[in-house]
Amino acid sequence: MIKILIADDQELIRQSLEIVLNSKPDLQVIGVAADGQEVMQCVRQQRPDVILMDIRMPKMDGVQCTKLIKETYPEIKIVILTTFDDDEYVFNALKYGASGYLLKGVSMDELENAIKVVHSGRAMINPDIATKVLKFFSHMAQADYTIPVGTRAVEELTKTEWKIIAQVERGATNKEIAEVMRLSDGTVRNYLSSILNKLELRDRTQLAIWAVQSHASQRNLD
Repeated sequence: MIKILIADDQELIRQSLEIVLNSKPDLQVIGVAADGQEVMQCVRQQRPDVILMDIRMPKMDGVQCTKLIKETYPEIKIVILTTFDDDEYVFNALKYGASGYLLKGVSMDELENAIKVVHSGRAMINPDIATKVLKFFSHMAQADYTIPVGTRAVEELTKTEWKIIAQVERGATNKEIAEVMRLSDGTVRNYLSSILNKLELRDRTQLAIWAVQSHASQRNLD
C-alpha cells in the first residue's frame, strides 16, 4: 500500500480526494492537512510515502513545506497538485525536491498514475509545466546563475553517465532514458545516484541545469 497525505486548504477537495484515492486497492490516505503547520505535524506522526501538496495554504505554503520535508525526510515523495502554474511556484517547488507538479484539472486516473510514478522514484510533471521548466533551464544556462562542479568530478564521469546526463538535459524521464539506453529503470536510478554523488549535486533539477550549462548533449559520446 502506498501511504498518502493530502494537503489542501479546501475541505471539499480534501474529502473528495480522500474518498476517491481510498477506493483504489493499492492506495491508502493516512491523513489530511488544511495548512502548512498541519502538514509538518502529520509528516512527523504518520510518515507518508507520498504527499499531494497544494501550493497556497495558510501558515506555510506548499513550497516551504516541500523544502522543510525534503531536508528532513528525503525519501518522502511530493506531488504539487494546484490550480496555479505560476513560474516562481513551479521552479521553487521543483528546486526544493518535489517529484511532480500537476494541475488540479487532471483526471483521477492520471492522479493515481502520478502517485505510483513518483513512488517508484520517477518524476511526473504536467506537459505544459514541463515545457516551462525546459525553457527555464535554457534561460538559466544563458544567465549568470551557475551550478559549480569541480573539474576532477567531471573527469570521473563515465561515458554511460555522460549519455544519461545528456538525456536529463533533454528533459527525459527515467523510463524514457531506460528505453533509449536499453537499461532497467533501477539501473538508471543507480546511475543517476552515482552521478549526483560524483558531482556533489543535490537533486535532478541541479543536474539538469548543469547539463544545459555544460552542453552535455553536444559531447561526442560514440
